[in-house]
Amino acid sequence: MTTRTARIVSALWLATALLAAAPAQAERIKDIASIAGVRANQLVGYGVVVGLDGSGDQTTQTPFTVQSIISMLSAMGINMPPGQSLQLKNVAAVMVTASLPAFARAGQNIDITVSSIGNAKSLKGGTLILTPLKGADGQIYAMAQGNVTVVGAGASGAGSKVTVNHLSVGRIAAGAIVEREVPMPLGQGDYVNFELNSTDFSTAQKVVDAINGMAPGSATAADGRQVRVKAPQNPSERVAFIGGIENLEVTPARMAAKVIVNSRTGSVVMNQAVLLDNCAVAHGNLSVSVSTDNAVSQPGALSGGQTAPVANAQIEIRQEGSALMNVKAGANLAEIVRALNSLGANPQDLIAILQAMKSAGALRAELEII
Repeated sequence: MTTRTARIVSALWLATALLAAAPAQAERIKDIASIAGVRANQLVGYGVVVGLDGSGDQTTQTPFTVQSIISMLSAMGINMPPGQSLQLKNVAAVMVTASLPAFARAGQNIDITVSSIGNAKSLKGGTLILTPLKGADGQIYAMAQGNVTVVGAGASGAGSKVTVNHLSVGRIAAGAIVEREVPMPLGQGDYVNFELNSTDFSTAQKVVDAINGMAPGSATAADGRQVRVKAPQNPSERVAFIGGIENLEVTPARMAAKVIVNSRTGSVVMNQAVLLDNCAVAHGNLSVSVSTDNAVSQPGALSGGQTAPVANAQIEIRQEGSALMNVKAGANLAEIVRALNSLGANPQDLIAILQAMKSAGALRAELEII
């Protein structure tokens, strides 16, 4: 492992330790949950960008671009002779995508993204011709048109390398006008359903308790993800009621222990202290042994405490031809990862060892490899 990678991994360990030690912070309900049915809708359309400075599609290789131009001219009353071959360099066929926000009204402007689907070198300086944007149901919900903005080459920071941005994708701020509204009732009958971003029964119960603290008896948990809340029938009162609920603070329950390993970079991220049971793993010239070292905790005189056994972890990691590395602490995965990296274990070694520990039932956490 390189020095730079080692620094990055060390920083990740430090951040993980700080996160594990920090107390849980209260969050607003609007940050951990959303209202059922209130969501954005994706729109897509096919269009043509014109006015490019010789950086458009090579029409001999993208016949659909020529077909699009002929169809557009025909709609404007200009008929091309049959068999006419157009050699254009300032036109590009594009896909236009947008997100229609919840409760968007007709006449509202939304941002759009324009992406080349041919072999255009750049969309910089081009103009998108009027393009209908459709939803999943095939209906037109917005019309897009405008000048495409593409960020060119540039550098950031002293001594940094020059980075050339992706020139075949651009954006048009407020480039589409909403033409059709999506019906979106705020709740179902007497109830409004709040859905947690992550399924967790403990957090769902805490949300119920917080809402009932504001409006007693109004909230019940349907499951670990959905909370049903009885809301006023009057629309203005319902909006004010939901606004009050969204700003209530809740301390989420601790999530299940999870370890994420990036197989390309070797980065290891843990959401909290991940514990290990007794195990021994041999991989190549590396061997890992985790065992429990029972000790006795003796309270001080006149302290009123009781003598009790304390289980510490004895972690031994050995590399063939090297000295034994011994870490004596709580059986924490971070200690094993740190020791393995100090011995020069590569990401593949680390993944293999963690998978073996998980298969043996010694790693008490969910293991995810990306």
